[in-house]
Amino acid sequence: MKLIILDRDGVINYDSDQFIKSPDEWKPLPGSLEAIARLTQSGYRVVVATNQSGVGRGLFDMPTLNAIHEKMHKACAQAGGRIDAVFFCPHAADADCKCRKPKSGMIEEIAERYGMDLHGVLSVGDSLRDLEASVRLGAQPVLVLTGKGQKTQAKGGLPLGTLVYADLAAVVATLVQE
Repeated sequence: MKLIILDRDGVINYDSDQFIKSPDEWKPLPGSLEAIARLTQSGYRVVVATNQSGVGRGLFDMPTLNAIHEKMHKACAQAGGRIDAVFFCPHAADADCKCRKPKSGMIEEIAERYGMDLHGVLSVGDSLRDLEASVRLGAQPVLVLTGKGQKTQAKGGLPLGTLVYADLAAVVATLVQE
């Protein structure tokens, strides 16, 4: 099985320091939905792993998060793609849970759900915590320069072997040869 793990905010859609708190605020980055469609059409299972501390902070509730994800699923489908699953951590940063990236609980859950070793599986994010969570399980860290990606790259300290691309579409163009 071919699997790819994507962070949501800053990779698939525009990010916001004030959080994405409603379906209206969820806006796809240029080329991201088409990139997911190319992955889907090439036999990849596309899985999203996203911290959503806005739930734990009381900025939005679970029905709203579900509505945001429903909009994302529909937008991907309209572009010819599919997101197979969305894994998320609803906890605030101070909750000390096991699922919030950079901890690897969410990524472990993905490995368990799909019954596979994640060694070499691409894990695409725009922040250091996205990369750190996946690299613990042997996934290949990929930094995109959208969202917080440029700031992340400038800070340095990326996991050894991190691949860097302009955006999700550039990752997919390299991965999926026509």
